[in-house]
Amino acid sequence: QVQLVESGGGLVQAGGSLRLSCVGSGRTFNNHISSYTMGWFRQAPGEERDFVAAITWTGGTTYYADSVKGRFSIFGDNTKNTVYLQKNRQKPEDTAVYYCEASQAYIGTRVNNEYHYWGQGTQVTVST
Repeated sequence: QVQLVESGGGLVQAGGSLRLSCVGSGRTFNNHISSYTMGWFRQAPGEERDFVAAITWTGGTTYYADSVKGRFSIFGDNTKNTVYLQKNRQKPEDTAVYYCEASQAYIGTRVNNEYHYWGQGTQVTVST
């Protein structure tokens, strides 16, 4: 099985920074970690869940939504089974619940329904 636990959300002023963390665990995850693409998605109230960024464990290839490119950075530490999302120069429109997700079958995918596992989410609120 796979468990993903996010942390690091909170309230931040526009222009500020936050670092979100996602720790993966479980026998399936630990045995096949190199095959996963890890993604961050976000969902604002009344909106669909949107792609933010993704990284492949093998090779560390990264993918970003245009709206966050140059401001957010995704990186991983495979010694800790942890993926991070560094969020800089945040804007009020970055306010959302952020979800960590894992896909075993689709490399670098930006499509939410191609991810098989996700965490409970962490709230990020960016004030003006």
